[in-house]
Amino acid sequence: MSTLATALVALIMLLHVYIFVLEALVFETRGRKVFGLKKEEAAVLKAAMSNQGCYNLFLAAALALGLFHPEAAIRHAFTLYGLGCVAVAGLWGGVTVKRSILWIQTAPAILALVATMTQ
Repeated sequence: MSTLATALVALIMLLHVYIFVLEALVFETRGRKVFGLKKEEAAVLKAAMSNQGCYNLFLAAALALGLFHPEAAIRHAFTLYGLGCVAVAGLWGGVTVKRSILWIQTAPAILALVATMTQ
């Protein structure tokens, strides 16, 4: 993988670890502020957001395997799978939750996919 592709994948992986932390670990404090929710809204959403955070950690895990697995073919497969999942999740979030998710999640994943596939 090129240096650019590796850097993009690493940044996207770290972004999804951060999203996991916001949604699953600190949702009622920092996460609530980042997502612009009132305390009462956060209390209602806490369990669902924790579950959603878990899925973000799965995305990060796929990308970590894409970066660190010892076999090149498996690294490549996990990278494509992880980025594809991030892009689709971002599209879905952009349509159903907030349009800015397209720029935060989908666009970087597509850029990383292009960088990964044009090496």
